[in-house]
Amino acid sequence: MNGVKKMANSQSDYIVIKAIEDGVNVIGLTRGTDTKFHHSEKLDKGEVMIAQFTEHTSAIKVRGKAKIITGNGEIESDIKEK
Repeated sequence: MNGVKKMANSQSDYIVIKAIEDGVNVIGLTRGTDTKFHHSEKLDKGEVMIAQFTEHTSAIKVRGKAKIITGNGEIESDIKEK
């Protein structure tokens, strides 16, 4: 990620999710003793979402085929084989 500064605070880290197919689900999960869903978005092919870890968001789940870009590198999610 050229030109993107790495922030020291992990709660400030951003990730970029780019949908490679229609219907990619991005789900935010809460912090604390009980992990719960707190936000959900659906992306269509080519759409990009920039997400941030916060005091409320400890994890982000991506369901569907998408490219995920973080300060630590890039990865592509896969679709589940039927």
